[in-house]
Amino acid sequence: MVSPAVLGVESSVSGSRWVWRGGQMPGDTLDGRDADDLLRQLFRARGASNADFERLKAPTLRAWMPDPSGFLDMDIAAERLADAIGKQQSVVIFGDYDVDGATSAAVLIRFLRSVGLVAGHYIPDRLLEGYGPSADALVALKARGADLVIAVDCGTQGFAALEAARDVGLEVIVVDHHKAATALPPALALVNPNRLDETPEAATFGHLAAVGLAFLLAAATNRVLRARGWFAARAEPQLMGLLDLVALGTVADVAPLTGLNRAFVAQGLKVMRQRRNLGIAALLDVGGVTRPPLARDLGFALGPRVNAGGRVGAADLGVRLLTTEDGHEAAALAAELDRLNGERKAIEQAVTDEALALARALPDGPVAVVAGRGWHPGVIGIVAARVKERLHRPALVIAIGEDGVAKGSGRSLAGVDLGAAVLAAKDAGLLMAGGGHAMAAGVTLAADQVPALAVFLAERMAADVDLVTAARQLSIDAAIGPRGMDLHLHEALELAGPYGQGWAAPRLVSGPWRTVDVRIVGENHVRAVLAGVDGARIKTIAFRQAETALGAALMGAGQRLFHVAGRLGRDDWGNQPQPQIELDDLAFV
Repeated sequence: MVSPAVLGVESSVSGSRWVWRGGQMPGDTLDGRDADDLLRQLFRARGASNADFERLKAPTLRAWMPDPSGFLDMDIAAERLADAIGKQQSVVIFGDYDVDGATSAAVLIRFLRSVGLVAGHYIPDRLLEGYGPSADALVALKARGADLVIAVDCGTQGFAALEAARDVGLEVIVVDHHKAATALPPALALVNPNRLDETPEAATFGHLAAVGLAFLLAAATNRVLRARGWFAARAEPQLMGLLDLVALGTVADVAPLTGLNRAFVAQGLKVMRQRRNLGIAALLDVGGVTRPPLARDLGFALGPRVNAGGRVGAADLGVRLLTTEDGHEAAALAAELDRLNGERKAIEQAVTDEALALARALPDGPVAVVAGRGWHPGVIGIVAARVKERLHRPALVIAIGEDGVAKGSGRSLAGVDLGAAVLAAKDAGLLMAGGGHAMAAGVTLAADQVPALAVFLAERMAADVDLVTAARQLSIDAAIGPRGMDLHLHEALELAGPYGQGWAAPRLVSGPWRTVDVRIVGENHVRAVLAGVDGARIKTIAFRQAETALGAALMGAGQRLFHVAGRLGRDDWGNQPQPQIELDDLAFV
């Protein structure tokens, strides 16, 4: 039986049917008078059981963290790393150039430093070397004296590179979370909950980002060192101090904020508020985050700046920033990343405009595959996300190089496994390299294979895309009158956080409203002041919606009454914090 639409909205201005999250109309608990009832309602709507209420309400590592030894190869990795520490061998952390890679490397570098070993790092150049370990890089590291390389956020598909490392006697540990094939590369240890041969219990942690797995490796190694008496004459490190890095990498990699990830981020935000990591403190400063940081700040203020180094600048800027103990260096590196982020935005906008034009010219299909020459490979992942948002279907954006080699990045919809489709394309011989996870993937292929790849992905993903998009719905947590949209309610809702991928911030419907003032601000955002029929007033912002149906409806609403759907936020601009609706949709009365 189909449940009634919220407020009878069968088709909003964006074409969505408004439905209650979880399929049931909530009780009258969103007035903040009973915090536990409010939390239970929000948790149930997100699929949680009452038995998990206490550990969801106050997520801790003690409640959620598994025994690291439960992961295949974890004990092998921890024992070998402990050996390297004891023998003071040369260890190099080989990281990916994104935030997850940078934070994973930083976690291990800081941990090793705290137990008496100074480790090096190697971050490949996105343009010259591409994703993951290469044979040339690993052989060169061996020639420079490396005894052990730990590849973080990469390596699961690094067959040729790890075979070359084996041939020259270089031991490699892989700590990764990307999808694996049946065959695995010849690593000393490969820690990845998404291995096809992983135990059922450990496989339930496949939602972890690589930085979470790096933390588990640090914990496992610390336990080995403790058993060996390593801390008899030195202080044992406080691993909880690394959780600010774990939180940053988890949120920036858009990992689901459920289970252990929820604890990582909740506890990591507490550590971050202490500003002990000089690099993170400098990032907060250049990002304009003066209040205690929230999970969304990690994704919108900090993450893009760390990513900017790998996208359009020096690939290792992020790792250097996150591991420095020099305040002046931290400030200089953060300023450089801030500058590069501004440069990245300009490049991204130009490529987005071209990619959207090409995508809109394509016949309707389950996946948008667009390719262009001269596109900067460092921004194609962000552009793919923008195309996906606009077209409401998976998107793969491909930059064709002068050498005829094309590199692409894709983003998918929830419920459509892009990583599996890319691995299937690789197995079918269409790709030189490729991999990823359900929501994001990367490919390398010959330029003349792009049309064949587009056909392959369309055929492979059509059924799943049709299923996800057939009934376009917008999930709603509660209906609130205009006067109820205040900071008191905002504070009550925040108790159910942190929010992010897989643990959505509460979406409320409210109204009726009419516009008092509306204008375009910043980068295609639509800002409005709304007046409620009960006399309330509130600001609202629709991010990147100026050229969409939602933006057009808001701009042209005039005196018509409408209901809005969105998240209740807090606007800290000016002297007095005010409530603000972050708009997702609206429907006219």
